[in-house]
Amino acid sequence: MRLRDKVAIVTGAGYGMGESTARLFVREGAKVVLADIDEEAGRKVAAEIVSGGGDALFVKLDISKEAQWTAAIAATVQRYERLDILVNNAGVSGAVADLNSLTDFDRIMTINARGPFLGMQAALPEMRKAGGGAIVNLSSISGLIGQTSVHMGYNGAKAAVHVMTKAAAVQFAKYNVRVNSVHPGMMPPMRSGQAGSDPSARAKLLESMVPLRRAGRPEEAAYAVLFLASDEASYITGSEIMVDGGYLAM
Repeated sequence: MRLRDKVAIVTGAGYGMGESTARLFVREGAKVVLADIDEEAGRKVAAEIVSGGGDALFVKLDISKEAQWTAAIAATVQRYERLDILVNNAGVSGAVADLNSLTDFDRIMTINARGPFLGMQAALPEMRKAGGGAIVNLSSISGLIGQTSVHMGYNGAKAAVHVMTKAAAVQFAKYNVRVNSVHPGMMPPMRSGQAGSDPSARAKLLESMVPLRRAGRPEEAAYAVLFLASDEASYITGSEIMVDGGYLAM
């Protein structure tokens, strides 16, 4: 098992890539704290993991709130006595009706950029106590390019995650804490009913823009996260992995 006896927090674990990552981590031997603002969804996934023989705990977490991060870390340490891995996955879509909305800009930046920063800040002290750790931040292809179809605040927030990952990598290295990012391409919507989730429109977009001619599957991003979180990536920090079907290679 690639994460035997490791303790991990995965945010946004009630759906999509976060859920896939949490389930994969458990299969690989980790004890996983599933954090999500959606209590019903997160508790459901955690209960399913436990009923299947895994070790999991749910905590409700709004990643934009510092106090809630403090509580989530405390709950993790109280239950498992350490923290080895943080996966900053939770976020909101940039597919909004008004691409010039300041309200949406503030909301996207607060959740998608402030949230991962608060997570790294909160996790570092416990990782130092454990002698090291691994942080994997979910950025996006949108953090590397401009796009016509999403709010520029989403591009900006995901770009911030990309560069904050590199900054944290060089600043945390002295504590033996590695920090890397994963950049998914076109994946299923994070929540059902999410704006921009029309199946026919997505199919046409994929056909014309993605060399592999299909959407990614959540587990394909999860396996990239698993690699970076594992000891197999022990000499990798400040790096990124694209999981985009070749989109950025064009």
